Amino acid sequence: MEFRYHSHRHALEILEGVEEYSHLWSEIQTAIKNVTEDRLADHFRSHYEGQPTKSLSRSINSLLKDEFTDLGWTAESYIFGESEYGEHTWRLDFAKRVDLTDLDVNNSSKSVESGISIEVAFNHGGSIAWNLLKPVIASEINHVPKRIQTGLGIVICATDGLKQAGGFDSAIGTYDQFISNLKPLRNILTVPVLIIGLEAPRTFRMFVEKRGNQNFGSIVNLK
Repeated sequence: MEFRYHSHRHALEILEGVEEYSHLWSEIQTAIKNVTEDRLADHFRSHYEGQPTKSLSRSINSLLKDEFTDLGWTAESYIFGESEYGEHTWRLDFAKRVDLTDLDVNNSSKSVESGISIEVAFNHGGSIAWNLLKPVIASEINHVPKRIQTGLGIVICATDGLKQAGGFDSAIGTYDQFISNLKPLRNILTVPVLIIGLEAPRTFRMFVEKRGNQNFGSIVNLK
């Protein structure tokens, strides 16, 4: 899939400039681009066409999960290491640990645990703040030990074009809305966050048909 991105607190500069992060950034781009339009259309036709499913969200989520796990990312990663915080509320879609090289006060090199947390956010616009906050929680030092102490967050969401062409619900939070929430939340979003907006497919779109109280989606090829 094609995508665009917006950098908060120099996230892109860190992803491109820090060697350990740049490797993970390359994996993220590869995972997204490997979800080609042909694969996406075939997946929806095989798994959801003819069922009361009207958007591409499940197919995108499924294919991204395959790509990230193949690259060694942990899916549905717990934010915290303690079992009492193991429910779905305290999970990230994907996370991966990396060791950074840092200098101590004596200029001796040392290894510091870090990583990247990823949320794939196709849910209601009212959840935008929470989707932005989860990677921050995974990155900030607080009173509960982290499963993976990450240093940078990424949110993958739909652009307005994908929302329209992909049959998404009108109430989902979109790329531009995520960006507009960064300014009022700036003092809370204290760690670097990259917002990735997935673009609409160029070769097909979803046709949504209402049958009774249910919506059914189907792939329509574009000439």
